[in-house]
Amino acid sequence: MLNNKKTGDLLFLLNGIAFVILLNSLTSLYFFRIDLTEEKRYTIKLQTKELLKNLDDEVFIEVFLEGDLNSGFKRFQKSVKETLEEFRIYSNNKVKFIFTDPAQAQGQKARNEFMNELTSKGISPMNVIENQNGQRVEKFVFPGALVSYGGFEEGVMLLKGNRAQNAQQVLNQSIEGAEYELANAIYKLSNSNRKKIGLVHGHGELDSLQIASFNNALLEQYDVFNVDLSKKQKVERYQLLVVAKPKKEFSAADKYKLDQYVMRGGKLLFLLDRLEANMDSASRDDYFAFPYHLNLDDQLFKYVVRINPDLIEDRVSGKYPIVIGNAGNRPQIMQLDWPFFPLVNQYAEHPITRNMDAIVTKFISSVDTVKAVGIKKTPLLFSSAYSRKMTAPVKVSVNDLRQQLKEVNFNDGKIPLGYLLEGNFTSLYKNRFAPEGVDASGFVEKSSPTKIIVIADGDIARNDVNPRDGKPQALGFDPFSQYTFANQDLLLNMVAYLTDENGLIHVRNKEVKIRPLDKEKIKERTFWQIINLLLPIVVLVIFGVTRSYLRKIKYAKF
Repeated sequence: MLNNKKTGDLLFLLNGIAFVILLNSLTSLYFFRIDLTEEKRYTIKLQTKELLKNLDDEVFIEVFLEGDLNSGFKRFQKSVKETLEEFRIYSNNKVKFIFTDPAQAQGQKARNEFMNELTSKGISPMNVIENQNGQRVEKFVFPGALVSYGGFEEGVMLLKGNRAQNAQQVLNQSIEGAEYELANAIYKLSNSNRKKIGLVHGHGELDSLQIASFNNALLEQYDVFNVDLSKKQKVERYQLLVVAKPKKEFSAADKYKLDQYVMRGGKLLFLLDRLEANMDSASRDDYFAFPYHLNLDDQLFKYVVRINPDLIEDRVSGKYPIVIGNAGNRPQIMQLDWPFFPLVNQYAEHPITRNMDAIVTKFISSVDTVKAVGIKKTPLLFSSAYSRKMTAPVKVSVNDLRQQLKEVNFNDGKIPLGYLLEGNFTSLYKNRFAPEGVDASGFVEKSSPTKIIVIADGDIARNDVNPRDGKPQALGFDPFSQYTFANQDLLLNMVAYLTDENGLIHVRNKEVKIRPLDKEKIKERTFWQIINLLLPIVVLVIFGVTRSYLRKIKYAKF
């Protein structure tokens, strides 16, 4: 009897070992990982996996998050390390990475040179102020990485988010965006199938100097061409056409060409000013902004959107310097809020705008949509809750800044300033004659699924020019506050969404939830620590005593 039991136990053990070996052999043939977190924080997106799987060469990533970091940046560092570890696994070890402390360079001169080099590559330092042992301590942190592939390098800022949030929320937003920032840098360096983008010219659009910053950013990832609709150019070869701040009327032939481009699945990015307003004339007391006559209203209305003939005034706005008096022979200059320069910090919950920092706009108008079957309409940008519409003609005078603005007048609430339109559009020329002199053969009256973005501000893509050296400044850079707004990031996200159906832009939807400790429960910390320490031991003791008692009863029969 005893020998049979021993034999049975031995066979059971051998079968168990054989099953484990067989299971390991089978699982080695199929790679999988299981993420048990609610928001799948350790799971990288399908688009990133495809990118990593198709790499032809090794990628080396140097992350500058090392050294004496506070708890928030250590959490950020850990998250970036976990993301890169996933990159390494899914790339079949083609992604290599290290973490470097920029302050480790020998000597102050060497450290300064190294930090200046990082800044020149787009990795800007962040001044972190902390209290240590009752003393105020300042140190620089470089929350970025340098991605190398095929002999080329790309600097990546990993700390991105809406700066209106507190520090912990910005870090959390940066954790959510780390996968996209790193994957997008790899895509820029490894992508050989560059899409073509056309910048429409011929209607007083932004010139090469005014759009230089945006154009240079596009050239890092796309092939960019100037497109004249009046010439015999085949616009179908472009994946996207950008119309940036036109001032002159579009001819019927140009409108027809745009219309048929959309009907054949082309994508459009409209950045349009509805009213003619500029700061060169704003110093006059009798200056009024009147509507532009671009001849695009009927076409936009057919595409279910309308830019209203108004200007938005917002209490949340950029500043403008004015002379308020003289001190001796010197003028006194003060920067005052200029309501016609709304700072947009209200966005849709969409991959284009998720975790986006504020952007600066200039003389922006409101946007409405009309009902249309088969068109999905997403308002991307909103004014603040303290804004109002000023219907044309609108007086635009900086002298009004000296007057006290009444907050009670800014009560129109959040106003849509731009829309994303997706679906099947109907041609403007359906049941209409084609313009004279236009070849209407092959006319298409209903589009295949496509996308259009309409933003009621052309200046969103215009960079300022340094008056000292005549060189273009960074898009979104405010020389008065020395702050760079997120205009360029927003436009690049729009371009990525319009040109790539299921591309990396969707990785921006990743969410990592902050789960702060209950402040009331923290007061009972000692109680919960005792529970956590003693309860498992008590449970084990009860289990052991119960099991021993049951075994004693069972074998007492023998």
